[in-house]
Amino acid sequence: MDGGDRHRLGTITGVAALGLDALASCAYGPEAVVVALAVAGAAGLGAAPLVTAVIVGLLALLVLGYRQVIAAYPDGGGAYSVARRNLGPGAGLVAAASLVVDYVLNVAVSIAAGVAALTSAFPDLIGWTPALCLGALAVVTAVNLRGVVTGGRLFALPAAVFVGALAVVIVVGLLRDGPAETLPPAAPVVGAQEVGVLLLLAAFANGCAALTGVEAIANATPSFRADRRRRARDAELVLGVVLGLLLLGLGALVDRLGVAPTPDRTLLSLLVQASLGSGWIYVGVQLTTVVLLALAANTSYGGLPVLAARLAADDALPRMFAVRGDRQVYRASILSLSVLAAVLLLVTGGDVALLVPLFAIGVFVGFALCQAGMVVHHLRTGGPGARARVALCGTASALTAVAAVVLTVEKAAAGAWLVVVVVPMLVALFVAVRRGYAGMAARLAADRCTALPHGAPSVVVVPVAEIDVLAEHALSTARSMGRDTVAVHVVLGRDADDLAAADDLRRRWARWRPDVELVLLSGTDERGRPRRRLGPAVCGYLRALAAGGRDVTLLIPEPAPRRRRHAPLLGHRGAGLARYAARHTDAVVGRMRLRA
Repeated sequence: MDGGDRHRLGTITGVAALGLDALASCAYGPEAVVVALAVAGAAGLGAAPLVTAVIVGLLALLVLGYRQVIAAYPDGGGAYSVARRNLGPGAGLVAAASLVVDYVLNVAVSIAAGVAALTSAFPDLIGWTPALCLGALAVVTAVNLRGVVTGGRLFALPAAVFVGALAVVIVVGLLRDGPAETLPPAAPVVGAQEVGVLLLLAAFANGCAALTGVEAIANATPSFRADRRRRARDAELVLGVVLGLLLLGLGALVDRLGVAPTPDRTLLSLLVQASLGSGWIYVGVQLTTVVLLALAANTSYGGLPVLAARLAADDALPRMFAVRGDRQVYRASILSLSVLAAVLLLVTGGDVALLVPLFAIGVFVGFALCQAGMVVHHLRTGGPGARARVALCGTASALTAVAAVVLTVEKAAAGAWLVVVVVPMLVALFVAVRRGYAGMAARLAADRCTALPHGAPSVVVVPVAEIDVLAEHALSTARSMGRDTVAVHVVLGRDADDLAAADDLRRRWARWRPDVELVLLSGTDERGRPRRRLGPAVCGYLRALAAGGRDVTLLIPEPAPRRRRHAPLLGHRGAGLARYAARHTDAVVGRMRLRA
């Protein structure tokens, strides 16, 4: 295994690193179905296995579809790559924006849900909810900065324990004739509805939240070791089989044990109690759920960086998002994701109820566009079995599009309209970044560069504050860089003391005789009014030199402390002048540091 592959994923670590979001949905997906059906009383709850089976059927279609995506587009990007190449760049950017929204929300929702489960067990911690959310976010961020494989290895054990615990709950519960203990009374049903098509459709759309995360492996295929196509496809299949069996088992358990939603309790906790009782095993399963919900945020850290790298490669995001550091880590994406999630957690106070209505809509838009793109791909490429693949992807696209519309309409009053607003804003951002790069490319004329390199009259300008070793080193360096060198000193004030100090510097300069002209400038602002500022005065002088047809370089000398504790002793005017000159002139700006 080469050095790069050492920091990439295998099949099992891939499921652990990229599949936690999907696996954790077992904690809230079946509950979303039951809550939607509970308005019809016992008759509605009896339809839970049927609705769950339909959702698992859609899961099977999506898993098969995303295995095709991995085979056709192993460079990652998932829905973005598929939609861009088959439906056009606009559709690709919509898919990308939808996935970005979902990834950020997934981090916030997962961590908030994990903390909520913890504070439910320990109510004294409720007042610390925002701090606990940020602490959990910091841990997940730190782990992912160590590399995606580190996250996969660390999170593999909690994932395996969670899956094993749910398997025990399901098997033991299905072998029972009734609940192991008397459960809390169900919430009363006021004005029970009939089990009709609209109710079943609403339950289906709500339960589709259990499918979020199945796309992450296809989005992050480049994170897998060679042969990455095979490993990623195997990981997608393993994730789909495990998730499908768990969802079917939990749906059957709801019907078998007659569990109904109650206030202040999650459906999963009720199922665990009905199956295993409320002893130490119950506590263990609940704590495992808490851990996995918090760690489910890791899926976003595996998928978003690869998606952002694809967008950056296509000039839709700043190119720093395509820079991969040690351990195959996209630091810019990881830190940006953490900052955005932290803002969401702080604004909502870590309240899951405020975050969940926004969740899952974006990913279903991505599902629909991705599978529609694969329909076009198979129609264009043809080959044996193309018709079957077109039917599969077309069905998945239609069902996920319906789910996206129903979710948006149903949860609009709860804040889902924000996603409808944010997605076009992100698309506009991507387009603006792309236009910015196109404009720079046109001005740089990279494809039309025919002139040969040539010399030009040049001058190096060195700001000096005093005659010392720093000035001597800077002037020596400047004289080796350009044909002409000029030293400038800014007289910041018009007081007698300021003018006397300037005259004294001029006299000492004449005695020193460095064979470099000293130019005294008066401190001004951008309008030429007297001010105690360096930047406008120096930049005005630089522009005057450039107007004469000369190439201008500004070399700023700065002392550098030998010890970090001495850093506060030094001023930072050099850094400020460098930034100001870079913004307001076309001069080449350099900073020369001398250890003091």
